[in-house]
Amino acid sequence: MSRFATPTPEQTAAVDAAIKTRHSLRAFLPTPVPRQTVEDILEVARWAPSGTNTQPWQVHVLTGEALKRTASRIQAAYLDPEQNTAHREEYAYYPNEWRSPYIDRRRKVGWDLYGLLGIAKTDKARMQHQHGRNFVFFDAPVGLFFTIDRVMQQGSWLDYGMFLQNVMIAARARGLHTCPQAAFTQFHRLIAEELQLNDEQMLVCGMSLGFADPAAVENGLVTERAPVAEFARFLED
Repeated sequence: MSRFATPTPEQTAAVDAAIKTRHSLRAFLPTPVPRQTVEDILEVARWAPSGTNTQPWQVHVLTGEALKRTASRIQAAYLDPEQNTAHREEYAYYPNEWRSPYIDRRRKVGWDLYGLLGIAKTDKARMQHQHGRNFVFFDAPVGLFFTIDRVMQQGSWLDYGMFLQNVMIAARARGLHTCPQAAFTQFHRLIAEELQLNDEQMLVCGMSLGFADPAAVENGLVTERAPVAEFARFLED
């Protein structure tokens, strides 16, 4: 389609469907994803906008033994109390002071997920196990790590968000699902070693990529979204 052409109703519907059916899934099938498919997704995603075309994204794709080795090392650190406490996030993803409506939304999605899985509020062991599934990429066959050069500032992180969205929507358009994961940032030092990052590269997040497991109850979670009237103002005069 020409960049100046008006999309057909069918093209508009396809884009809308890819956006609306993108969900953070937490259970994947072992079905392999061809490398060419991953490259096709990144080929589309690279057209994300960025300030003065800086394109700050760097992507590390893990499959096979590399994925298993890295996931096993991170999960071992997570499950070991001494190692776990020795690892801390390099940047603050969430606010230091929670307030409504953000804390309410955070709590709801957590308890909705645990409710589907039958995890009681007092069952700390099962909560820990469920959180730990982050570190095996929820059994997805492809794991992605995203890094950025430390010299880049807040604007480039905004650009990065648009790139990550492109990755997820392009994946969805190909029948795949994803789960973007900030949980990995706690173990950025281990990940830097596994990826052989230089000191100038900083971990942004990880992402699971693969085919959804339709039988997994946790994949039935659909998070709510605030209506447009709640977050948008239209100023005309």
